[in-house]
Amino acid sequence: MAAAAAAAAVGGPQPPQPELPAPGLALDKAATAAHLKAALSRPDNRAGAEELQALLERVLSAERPLTAAADGEEAAVAGGGGGPGAAEEEALEWCKCLLAGGGGYDEFCAAVRAYDPAALCGLVWTANFVAYRCRTCGISPCMSLCAECFHQGDHTGHDFNMFRSQAGGACDCGDSNVMRESGFCKRHQIKSSSNIPCVPKDLLMMSEFVLPRFIFCLIQYLREGYNEPADVPSEKDLNKVLQLLEPQISFLEDLTKMGGAMRSVLTQVLTNQQNYKDLTSGLGENACAKKSHEKYLIALKSSGLTYPEDKLVYGIQEPSAGTSTLAAQGFAGATGTLGQLDSSDEEDQDGSQGLGKRKRVKLSSSTKDQSIMDVLKHKSFLEELLFWTIKYEFPQKMVTFLLNMLPDQEYKVAFTKTFVQHYAFIMKTLKKSHESDTMSNRIVHISVQLFSNEELARQVTEECQLLDIMVTVLLYMMESCLIKSELQDEENSLHVVVNCGEALLKNNTYWPLVSDFINILSHQSVAKRFLEDHGLLVTWMNFVSFFQGMNLNKRELNEHVEFESQTYYAAFAAELEACAQPMWGLLSHCKVRETQEYTRNVVRYCLEALQDWFDAINFVDEPAPNQVTFHLPLHRYYAMFLSKAVKCQELDLDSVLPDQEMLMKLMIHPLQIQASLAEIHSNMWVRNGLQIKGQAMTYVQSHFCNSMIDPDIYLLQVCASRLDPDYFISSVFERFKVVDLLTMASQHQNTVLDAEHERSMLEGALTFLVILLSLRLHLGMSDDEILRAEMVAQLCMNDRTHSSLLDLIPENPNPKSGIIPGSYSFESVLSAVADFKAPVFEPGGSMQQGMYTPKAEVWDQEFDPVMVILRTVYRRDVQSAMDRYTAFLKQSGKFPGNPWPPYKKRTPLHPSYKGLMRLLHCKTLHIVLFTLLYKILMDHQNLSEHVLCMVLYLIELGLENSAEEESDEEASVCGPERCHDSWFPGSNLVSNMRHFINYVRVRVPETAPEVKRDSLASTSSDSLSSLQSSRRPKVLQRENSGTAQVFSLVAERRKKFQEIINRSSSEANQVVRPKTSSKWSAPGSAPQLTTAILEIKESILSLLIKLHHKLSGKQNSYYPPWLDDIEILIQPEIPKYNHGDGITAIERILLKAALQSRMNKRIIEEICRKVTPPVPPKKITAAEKKTLDKEERRQKARERQQKLLAEFASRQKSFMETAMDVDSPENDIPMEITTAEPQVSEAVYDCVICGQSGPSSEDRPTGLVVLLQASSVLGQCRDNIEPKKLPITEEEQIYPWDTCAAVHDVRLSLLQRYFKDSSCLLAVSIGWEGGVYVQTCGHTLHIDCHKSYMESLRNDQVLQGFSVDKGEFTCPLCRQFANSVLPCYPGSNVESNLWQRPSNKSIQDLIKEVEELQGRPGAFPVSISSETNLSKEMESVMKDIKNTTQKKYRDYSKTPGSPDNDFLFMYSVARTNLELELIHRGGNLCSGGASTAGKRSCLNQLFHVLALHMRLYSIDSEYNPWRKLTQLVEEVNSQQGNEEQQPEVPILYHDVTSLLLIQILMMPQPLRKDHFTCIVKVLFTLLYTQALVALSVKCNEEDRSAWKHTGALKKNTCDAEKSYEVLLSFVISELSKGKLYHEEGTQECAMVSPIAWSPESMEKYLQDFCLPFLRITSLLQHHLFGEDLPSCQEEEEFSILSSCLGLLPTFYQTEHPFISASCLDWPVPAFDIISQWCFEINSFTERHAEQGKALLIQESRWKLPHLLQLPENYNTIFQYYHRKTCSVCTKVPKDPAVCLVCGTFVCLKGLCCKQQSYCECVLHSQNCGAGTGIFLLINASVIIIIRGHRFCLWGSVYLDAHGEEDRDLRRGKPLYICKERYKVLEQQWISHTFDHINKRWGPHYNGL
Repeated sequence: MAAAAAAAAVGGPQPPQPELPAPGLALDKAATAAHLKAALSRPDNRAGAEELQALLERVLSAERPLTAAADGEEAAVAGGGGGPGAAEEEALEWCKCLLAGGGGYDEFCAAVRAYDPAALCGLVWTANFVAYRCRTCGISPCMSLCAECFHQGDHTGHDFNMFRSQAGGACDCGDSNVMRESGFCKRHQIKSSSNIPCVPKDLLMMSEFVLPRFIFCLIQYLREGYNEPADVPSEKDLNKVLQLLEPQISFLEDLTKMGGAMRSVLTQVLTNQQNYKDLTSGLGENACAKKSHEKYLIALKSSGLTYPEDKLVYGIQEPSAGTSTLAAQGFAGATGTLGQLDSSDEEDQDGSQGLGKRKRVKLSSSTKDQSIMDVLKHKSFLEELLFWTIKYEFPQKMVTFLLNMLPDQEYKVAFTKTFVQHYAFIMKTLKKSHESDTMSNRIVHISVQLFSNEELARQVTEECQLLDIMVTVLLYMMESCLIKSELQDEENSLHVVVNCGEALLKNNTYWPLVSDFINILSHQSVAKRFLEDHGLLVTWMNFVSFFQGMNLNKRELNEHVEFESQTYYAAFAAELEACAQPMWGLLSHCKVRETQEYTRNVVRYCLEALQDWFDAINFVDEPAPNQVTFHLPLHRYYAMFLSKAVKCQELDLDSVLPDQEMLMKLMIHPLQIQASLAEIHSNMWVRNGLQIKGQAMTYVQSHFCNSMIDPDIYLLQVCASRLDPDYFISSVFERFKVVDLLTMASQHQNTVLDAEHERSMLEGALTFLVILLSLRLHLGMSDDEILRAEMVAQLCMNDRTHSSLLDLIPENPNPKSGIIPGSYSFESVLSAVADFKAPVFEPGGSMQQGMYTPKAEVWDQEFDPVMVILRTVYRRDVQSAMDRYTAFLKQSGKFPGNPWPPYKKRTPLHPSYKGLMRLLHCKTLHIVLFTLLYKILMDHQNLSEHVLCMVLYLIELGLENSAEEESDEEASVCGPERCHDSWFPGSNLVSNMRHFINYVRVRVPETAPEVKRDSLASTSSDSLSSLQSSRRPKVLQRENSGTAQVFSLVAERRKKFQEIINRSSSEANQVVRPKTSSKWSAPGSAPQLTTAILEIKESILSLLIKLHHKLSGKQNSYYPPWLDDIEILIQPEIPKYNHGDGITAIERILLKAALQSRMNKRIIEEICRKVTPPVPPKKITAAEKKTLDKEERRQKARERQQKLLAEFASRQKSFMETAMDVDSPENDIPMEITTAEPQVSEAVYDCVICGQSGPSSEDRPTGLVVLLQASSVLGQCRDNIEPKKLPITEEEQIYPWDTCAAVHDVRLSLLQRYFKDSSCLLAVSIGWEGGVYVQTCGHTLHIDCHKSYMESLRNDQVLQGFSVDKGEFTCPLCRQFANSVLPCYPGSNVESNLWQRPSNKSIQDLIKEVEELQGRPGAFPVSISSETNLSKEMESVMKDIKNTTQKKYRDYSKTPGSPDNDFLFMYSVARTNLELELIHRGGNLCSGGASTAGKRSCLNQLFHVLALHMRLYSIDSEYNPWRKLTQLVEEVNSQQGNEEQQPEVPILYHDVTSLLLIQILMMPQPLRKDHFTCIVKVLFTLLYTQALVALSVKCNEEDRSAWKHTGALKKNTCDAEKSYEVLLSFVISELSKGKLYHEEGTQECAMVSPIAWSPESMEKYLQDFCLPFLRITSLLQHHLFGEDLPSCQEEEEFSILSSCLGLLPTFYQTEHPFISASCLDWPVPAFDIISQWCFEINSFTERHAEQGKALLIQESRWKLPHLLQLPENYNTIFQYYHRKTCSVCTKVPKDPAVCLVCGTFVCLKGLCCKQQSYCECVLHSQNCGAGTGIFLLINASVIIIIRGHRFCLWGSVYLDAHGEEDRDLRRGKPLYICKERYKVLEQQWISHTFDHINKRWGPHYNGL
C-alpha cells in the first residue's frame, strides 16, 4: 500500500490544495492529521495520499534552512516561522502529529509499545559505560550485558567481570547466537512473540507514509551539508551540520525505542528500494531534488568511488542473482585464475621507491579488485544513510540509531550486507581520518555487533564475499606503506616490507580491520571457507610476507646511535595482531584428523611464500653479519601448523617437510635470532641503545612468547631432528661466534669476537643447546602439562598474585582456543602447585597482596631451570629463582651449600621428533664437550661454572637418551687402536665417554706457552697431566702418521653443506663456491699461528673424575659408590643425588655412565685405582696470572660490595621499621625527658643535628621535633555502640547530631544564650573539632641547629614531599614528618622529686596556698618576662599551634579577639591531647603504663608552654571558680540585684575536666604534687555532686521521693558526708525548691529510663559518670610527675585510679563492695556548699526549666570513634554511587567519591562544586576533618587521604577472592571488604599517623 501511495505521490506536479491553509498559520495540526488519517483509511485512498504528500513536501522542505536562499519561494510558502530553528521544530511537530494520526503523541508511543515483542534487550551504550561480561554464559568472547540484565540474571559462581566499555557496545541479553539461554535475565527469558497481539493496521499506517519523506529529508540535509572542498572538510563544518540535525536524528532514535512494531516499519522504509528510487533519482522537475542528487554524485566521485549507471556487473551484491558475484563474472574460485601473479606497475602508487619489480598478487581480473575497492551503488535509504554516516566519520548519534535497529532480524541482515558493501570505503575513510582513534572505536562498535554472530557471518561470507573483501582491503591498507627490505642483500633485494615508522602502523590504525578479521575467523564455518580457498591462502601469505623481516636492526660498531627509534613497538604489535592472531584463529579449527587437508594447504602455500622470500632477498647459505630481525611470521606460520599437524591431526611429519636444502635455509634466521639474543645480553649491541634490549625482552615476554620464541625454537628442533647432527652443532657454534674458543690450546685468537664477550657467548650457545634439547612444549607435552610447567616457572621466579600469574602465563591469544585463564584447568593446576599466602600487613604500613607461592614438593621435583631461563624477561629473575631454590634446600635440610640448577627428567618425545636426540650422539658435540671439560680442568681463561654446569647437563641428557644399548661391549676394547681417522670411534656418547685421546694437534699463537717450551727437549712426555708435549722427533713422526687429531668445526660444516648441495643440484655448486665466507680464514693463512701437538691422554670419564677432585679440593675424592653398595646399580633413583652442586652432578653422571655399560664401570674403577698424583699447581705464565688474579680480585670485590650493600639495606630496613613502628614499644631511642636519675641535676638532651648533649638553657634552648595537626577525631565519637553504616540507598542517610562535636557545640551555644560570655568560655572545652594534636618522634635538637637545617632544606632543589615554606621538615634522624619544634623547659629534675614528697598539711591549708599561687601574676621565673631565646621560641611555637587549626575552630567568643578566647583555646589544646591519648589507649587505662603513647609523649613540654601563656591572663579573683568550690559565699542577693546583666554559669554546669586544666595551668610550674592532689580532691566533690544531680533528674517522681526519704533518715550518722544516699536525698530536697522537677508533664516519658534503680545500678551510674574525669586526671598526673599507671581489670578501674590519685585513703581499699562516695573529701561542710550550688540552678530554672534540665544531663560516656561500616561486597557501593548525581550540578560526576568519616558524597576534581578555587574534596576535608579527609574513590575502589595541603593514595580495603586490590576496577572481578586493612586504616586515622606511615605524598593544589 505504501508503495502505491508513493507512486501516486510522484505521479506528476501536484495541483495546489486550496483547502489547506498555509502551515505557518496557527492551524490545528491534530485536526488535519485526523482528517488525513480518515482519508487514507478509505478503500480508495489516492486523494488522501496525494494530499498527505503535498503537505509533507511543504512541511519538510521548509525544514531546510541551509538552502533557504536557493528556493526562496518555498520558504515564503512556509510563512516564515521565525528563523530556521522554529521551522524545524514546526516540522517535527507536524511529523509527530501525523504519526499519531490526530491523537496525542505520548499516547501513540504507549500504544505502539504495547505491541513490542522484544525478546532481545539490545540496549546500545557508548564509551565509558559500565557493562558486564560473563565467560561462563558467553558463546562469543565479545558478549556483553548491561548492568540491569546482568543483575536480573543468575550468574552466581560464574566467571564474570565488570568492565568500562572502550568503544561502546550493546546488550546481548536474549540473543541465543551470542550467549547461552541460561544466562538471560528474567525479562528476556520468555519468548514473548506468541502472546503479543497483532498490530492493528491503522495504528502505524501514517508512519508508513510519513517516514520515507522524513528520512529522505534527512538525507537531503546530509547531502547539502557536505561540501567537498579540495582538502578534507574541516571538523567544524561537519559538526555544525550534525548539530543542526541533532533533533531529527534523536527523533528517529526515539522511534527505535518504541519497540518491535515501530522497528519493523522503519526496516520496511529503510530497505524499500522502490521508495528510494522514486524519491532520490533526481528525475522529477523539482530543481531542489536535482541539485541534491548532483551533490550526492560529486561526493561519490570525490571519495574515489564510481556510480555505476546501469553497469550491474559491478554490483557487489545483486539480490536477484542467487549465485555469488564471482560466479556471475565467470570465474569460480577454484579455477586457479584467481591467484595469478601479474607484475603490474601501473597500479603502484609508490613507484618512486622502485617497488615496481616486486611480484604482487592480483586477483586475476583487475575489475574485481577494483570493484571491491572503488564501486558503490546505493539502492535503498539504508545504504545511503550508511554512506553519509561514513562520510561524516561516524557521528555517535547516527551510530546509535543504526545499532538501535538491530533487534529487528530483517534489518540486521540488510544492515550487515550494507556494511560489508561499504567495507572498503570505511577503511579508506579511516585511513584519511584525523580522528582515527574515535573513528576506529565507532567502527568496531558496529562491526562487533554484526560479526560476532556466526550465522550472520556465514551468510555474508557466502553472499557478499566477505573474506575476499577483508583480505583485499587489508592488502590495500598495507600496500600504502611498503619499503624495500634491506635484509641480506641490500642492493639486489626484491623483497618489500612494511615500514614500521608509518602512522598506519605506529598508531595502530589497522586494528578495526584486523579485529573484525579475527572475529569472523573465530567462526568455524567461515574459517573453513578460508582454509579451502587456495586463492585466498595465496593472497594471505603474500600479506604475511609484508611483515617478514620488518624492522631490521643493524649492529652499530663504531659510535652510539644518535636517535633511538621506538618503532619496534609497532612492529611487535603488528606481527601479533595482523599475523599471529589470525593464525591462532585458524589453528583453533585444525584440531581433528578430518582437517588434515587444511593444514596441508597452509603448509604448502607457506613454503611457497618462504621460497619466494629466500629468492627475493637473494639468500644462499650465510646470513649477512651484524643484522637481525625478530619478525619471521612465515616461519612461525609454518612451525605452528606443523606442530598442530603432528599433535592433533596425526599427520606424518615427513610428508609436510621440504628437502634438506630448504630445511638448512629455514633454520638460519631463527638461529640468527637466538644468537643475537645472546649477543644483546653480552652487551655487544650496546651502541644501538636501549631499544634493542627492549626488543629482546618483548620477544620472550609472556604476551608474545608463544607466537614468537616458541615457534622459532620448535622450528629449530624440527630442523635439528632432520638435518645432519654434526652440521647442526657446528652451525650453532659458528652462529654464536665461539668456534675459535673450542681449542685445546690455552690461548687462541678469535677473529669475530672480543675477548670480553667470549665467555657469555659460549654460555649462550650451550644454554641454547640445552633449551633446544630439553624443551618439550611442542614435542609431546599435553596442554595441561604445558600449563603446569609455565606456572611452576613463573612461581619459582617470584611469588605471584593471581592476576599477575594470569598475565604471565602465555595464553593462546585466540579467545576461542579453550584454555582461557581463569578456566577450570587453570585453577586446578594452580591449587596443585601453589599455596596461597593471605595478604599481611607489615608494621611499616605497606600492604601486601594475596600471593601464591610454590609448594615444597614443587621445589623438590618440578623446579625446571631450563623453563625459567626460557621465560625470563630479566636475567635477574633466573638468579632470583636460584636463590629461592637454595633457600628451600637449606630450610628443608636437603642441601646446605650453594646448589647447581637441578637436572629434571623430561616428558617423553613424540616419535616424530626422535631424531632430535641424535644431536647428543654426534662426534662434533662430543669433541666440544671433551675440549671444554679439558679446558675447565686446566683452568683456561673465559670459562665459568655456568659453562661446566651446561656441559654436564648435556652429558647427562645424552646418557638419559642414549639410543641403543651397546651390543658387543667387549669387541670395542680394541677401538682406540683401530681408529686413526677421527677423535672418537663411534657416535654413541656412552662408549665415547671412555675413549682415551692421546695427542691433539692445535693451532696456537706463537706467543703461547705450548710453543715456548720447544727448546727443552728433555721434558718427559709420559706424565698424564703434562700439558705441553715437547717436540721430540718421535712425536713429529707420530704427527706424520696422522694419529694426532685435528678438528675444525667450520671445515666440517662446509663439507656437510657441500655434500647436501651437491646431492640436491649440481648448478647450485657454482653459486656456493665463491660465497665461502672470508671470515673463516683458511688454515695456515694467518702467519702468526703455528701448530703444536698436545699430549692429552684423557677420556671424558677421566676428566670428570679429575674435575670431581678439583671441585672438592681433595685428592682421590671420588670413590665409586657401587663398590660399597651394589644395590645402587639396581635402583638408581637415589634422592641424595637430586639436589646438590657440581660434585653431586658429576657423581650422578658417573653413576649413570656405569649403569649404562659394564665397560664404563670397569674403566671408572680402574681410573680410581690409579692413585692420582697430586693435581699440579696451575702452570700459568706470570702475565696470565696477573690477568687471572685481576679478574678474581674484581669478582671478590664485587661480591664484597654486594654483601655490604645488602647488609646496609637490611640494617636500614630494620631501623626504619623500628623507627616508624606505631604499635611497638620504642627500645632503642632512650628519652630522658621525664625519667632522669635523681642524682643528675638537669635533664640532658641529645641534639640529632650537631650530636652534642647538654641541658636546655635559656640562651640555647633544646626542642622536641613535633608534628602539630588539627584533628576532628574526637568529635566523631558517638554515644551509641552500633557503628554507623555507609549509606547505600536513598533512605539511609547519616545525620551528625549525635556526634560528640555536635553535642558540645549545642551545649556551648545554649550556655552562651543565657549566661555571661566570659564565664561560658571557662565552663567548657573546645577542640572536639579542629583541636590541635601534638605528637613527637622523641628526638630533640637545638633550636638554632633546627633553623640552619630548615635553611638548608629551603635551598635544596630536590623535590620534597613536603613544603619547607610552611615549616615542614622530616626529623633528621628518623625521617618522621614534622612541622614544629617544642622548646624543652629548662629545669632540674631533683626539684620535681622534692615536690613529690607528700606533705602533712591539711587540705584547708593547701586550698589557701593554691589560691595564693593562682593570684600571683608574676609568679613565674623573673627572667622570662625579659625577652630570652627561650621565651621567643615559646611564643613562636604558640603561634604555630594557633595557626595549625582554622579560625572557626578557635573563635567561639561573641566578642571577637577577646582574651577569654585564647584562654579557652589554650587549655583545650591540653584537653585534646589528653583525650586523644586516652583514645589511643583504647578509651580506658586498664592496660596501665605499658602503652606506647607515653613513651614518646610531649605533654610535659606542651604543658609548660601552655601554662606560661595562660598565666599572662590572670582571672579576676572575683570570678575564679576556685572560690566557689572552696568557700561559702555570703552575699546571695547580689545576683538578683542587677537583672540586666547576664548571670555567670552556675558551677554545676561547669565541665569538671576543663576546671581541672584551668586550675593546673594557672599554677606556677613545676607544680607540687600535694597541690595537684588538693585540686583533684576539691574538683571530685563537684563532679560527684553533678553525678547525683544528673541521677536525680534521670529518675521518676516515685523513685525520687523514696530516696529523699531514705537518705533523710541517715543524715545524722557519722560519715553522712560520704554516703551517696544521704547526699542524693539532700540534692533532691534542695532542687525540689526550684522548678527543675516540675515541668515534666510531657517530657516525663522521654526522660525516664525504663530500668528500676537498684543500689548497685546507682553505684555503677555514679562511677561511670566520674570515670572519664579520673582517667584524664591520672594521665595528667602520669605526665606531670612521671608516675607509672597501674594496670587493672575493667571492674576495678575506678578504685585503682582513685587510690592512685590520692582520693582514696589507704584503709578504704580493703572494703567490699567498693563505694564511690568514700573518695569524697569535702573542704567545707558538704550540705552547705551543695545547697549553695543548687541555689544557682534553682534561680536559673525559675525562668528556663527546660534548658536547665538539658544542661544538667551531660553524656559523658562516649564510645571510641570509628569510620563508617562498609558493606561486605563492593558492588553494592559501586552500583549506588557511580550513577548518583552531584547535589550541586545534578550531573553524574566523573570521579565520584564518598567520605568514610561522615558518608558525604563528593566530586573529586569536580569543577562544578568548586568554591573559591577549592575543589569539593579539599573543602570537605577541612570541614569534616579539619584538614584530614579519607575518601573512597568509587570508580577506582581506592582510598585517598587528604592531609592539609598534601594527599596520598592509601590503597584499597576491598580485595578480590585472591586477596588482590583491583585499582581502577581494571579486572572488574567481585571485591570483598578486607576487615584487617580497614582496621589498619581506622587505626592510622585515630592515631594520626597517616603522615608517618604513608610514604608517597604529593601536593594537591586544592584541585581534588
